[in-house]
Amino acid sequence: MFSFFRKKAPTPPTPALPEVAAPPSAAPEPVALAPTPAPAAAPRQGWLDKLKAGLRKTGSGIATVFTGTQIDDALYEELESALLMADAGVKATTHLLGDLKRRVKESKTTDPAAVKGLLADAIADLLAPLQKPLVIGEHKPTVIMVAGVNGAGKTTSIGKLTRHLADSGASVLLAAADTFRAAAREQLAVWADRNTVEIITQQGGDPAAVSFDAVTAGKARGRDVVLVDTAGRLPTQLHLMEELRKIKRVVQKADASAPHEVLLVIDGNTGQNALMQVKAFDEALQLTGLVITKLDGTAKGGVLCAIAREKPVPVYFIGVGEKLEDLETFDAREFAQALLS
Repeated sequence: MFSFFRKKAPTPPTPALPEVAAPPSAAPEPVALAPTPAPAAAPRQGWLDKLKAGLRKTGSGIATVFTGTQIDDALYEELESALLMADAGVKATTHLLGDLKRRVKESKTTDPAAVKGLLADAIADLLAPLQKPLVIGEHKPTVIMVAGVNGAGKTTSIGKLTRHLADSGASVLLAAADTFRAAAREQLAVWADRNTVEIITQQGGDPAAVSFDAVTAGKARGRDVVLVDTAGRLPTQLHLMEELRKIKRVVQKADASAPHEVLLVIDGNTGQNALMQVKAFDEALQLTGLVITKLDGTAKGGVLCAIAREKPVPVYFIGVGEKLEDLETFDAREFAQALLS
């Protein structure tokens, strides 16, 4: 099985996950990728630098709170405003302020600059439940259904995820079930070509039928993963959300245990709207994980705190760019530190 914790040092210019042995015939235990060894620190540091740059607008708004000379009510009021501006949400902001005050009291901290470190710890603890690996191998094929609104970066994220899976040794089959958006099928075909994987597609076909054919083909061809790209939806368009439910039902006809993962791709720039999307899609599809995209340049990175507090769906990957390597496994502490850097 494959469990995506952390990437191994890539060989420039194409980064790759460490190879994972193929699962034995007896029921194996999930395999977690080892933490990056010392020689691989530079590539991971490069990713962290990119993440910090992406979250700079969020972090700068929060960091200015700690430039004063004393810890008082004014500091906490400024911090409350900064967290709300970063789209952490009222519930998460209230939780973080209470937790931070407790940490300050217990540590007897008197330096405002040191409070910043305590806040990073509080955010990391809040986000910790979101950190969960994507495990491949318990089912063959593992059927992953990917949803998201138009413009969130769904199809691009599928291309990046395909690279992660293929580089780990998993054989992948793509399903072009986004039959509504112009050129969506062609866009996914480009990603299939870049990753040298097969794709199931129909010209103007019914998305549920394409999904059914892909799962059936994945089983027949012995593929490890079938990735189903569904059409972009607005959660307020009830008839389109019902179409997603139909895809899920039809996939279950091809494989009664599928889909094994239902992922939602959300745009990190949308702030509190992202939380609304998580709630709406989870109600319709029972989400198992999230992919957060476009964190580069956003001032709304605190939305992960809102998700953690109000709808803690695991975050498998986060993205900060358009390249294949610009998608990484989510690490709560790394994110918290980058958010306040």
